[in-house]
Amino acid sequence: MTAQVTRSDASAVGLADDADIDAYMNRLGQAARAASTVMRRTPTGPKNAALAAMASRLEAARGEVLAANDRDLSRGRDNGLDAALLDRLALDDKRVDAMIEGLRQVAALPDPVGEIDGLHYRPSGIQLGQMRVPLGVIGIIYESRPNVTLEAASLCLKSGNACILRGGSEARESNAAIAACIGEGLADAGLPVSAVQVVATTDRAAVGRMISMPEYVDVIIPRGGKSLIERISREAKVPVIKHLDGVCHVYIDATADLDKALAIAVNAKTHRYGTCNTMETLLIDAPVAATLLPRLAAAYAQHGVELRGCSRSRELLEGILEATEEDWYAEYLAPVLAIRVVDGIDEAIEHIERYGSHHTDAIVTEQYGLARRFMAEVDSSSVMVNASTRFADGFEYGLGAEIGISTDKLHARGPVGLEGLTTRKYVVLGDGQVRQ
Repeated sequence: MTAQVTRSDASAVGLADDADIDAYMNRLGQAARAASTVMRRTPTGPKNAALAAMASRLEAARGEVLAANDRDLSRGRDNGLDAALLDRLALDDKRVDAMIEGLRQVAALPDPVGEIDGLHYRPSGIQLGQMRVPLGVIGIIYESRPNVTLEAASLCLKSGNACILRGGSEARESNAAIAACIGEGLADAGLPVSAVQVVATTDRAAVGRMISMPEYVDVIIPRGGKSLIERISREAKVPVIKHLDGVCHVYIDATADLDKALAIAVNAKTHRYGTCNTMETLLIDAPVAATLLPRLAAAYAQHGVELRGCSRSRELLEGILEATEEDWYAEYLAPVLAIRVVDGIDEAIEHIERYGSHHTDAIVTEQYGLARRFMAEVDSSSVMVNASTRFADGFEYGLGAEIGISTDKLHARGPVGLEGLTTRKYVVLGDGQVRQ
């Protein structure tokens, strides 16, 4: 029988109606753990039905969601949020369409839960393999972007997990409106509404409790500023999947097609400024710097991008600021770009290794051997050849959406989609064998 839920119920799952944050978070944790046991055994059909219902509910509530977002934006401007944060916070019809499409893409993806890989016989006669299973309860802490609420819910749902979501206070009305659609979609499909719970208090103590209750939460995924992620990594008693910085590079090699290089370098910086896969440092091979840098500078000027360069680039471009040592480490999240002229791929790779954040780095080259070297030697979660760093995204990678980007090397790396939200367990198939 399909559960019934009202819009107010769905948007207030686990509403913080008292001052005892520990008790409140314990209630959320207990409900999530119970829901995770249901989700673990839920087949693909009901999960896809819930995703489809969420898409329909979001389409029907589009006006309410955008109105709530307008109120968040207005409050953010009054509170002095900078342009990058306002851009992350903003929703419009195009972004709502992308959220709906993301739900449908996730529904169309193969369900990883229950897959058995590597099944083979052992000398004893048993068959041994590894089965994909959900992680359990996933806690996700994020800032600004209300679309994360839906992306996180969809991926956790499809991968058979329950989740507890804690969005930033600046997006509280947007998140509540989206949470209502999620709750209604779960109820429409007969799944527990507590499979996706949005923390309804902005008290920071809720985050502290959430990251320190391994009895209820199996993994934490933070999405936000460096200070947030550093705090969670330092204080969490639950395993964390994370990245700290998005200091992304594009290296233009001397053999590059210059028109191709121009398009990639401009897109990588100016497509969106406030994202972790935006290029922050441009490296350009000395033989093409004199020809290409003036063209790039003119293109960046049209977008209002401030340039900060090394001494060699400043000799080629009048009026640009001198780059400091701090600029090479900077994740600007703004229309600011650091530029360095280098002598070949070795110096480019050395720069990326020293200053990069192991997120996303790209080479523009027409030489196959250099492309292969760059891919092999640059130690980043995404390495690209002749493409913009802006493609480092779950949606663009065909994951439907992403729960975040991981620059860790254990469990998941790069955009984290469905498989990144599962783990494996060994399964053994026998026919009465006993160990001798």
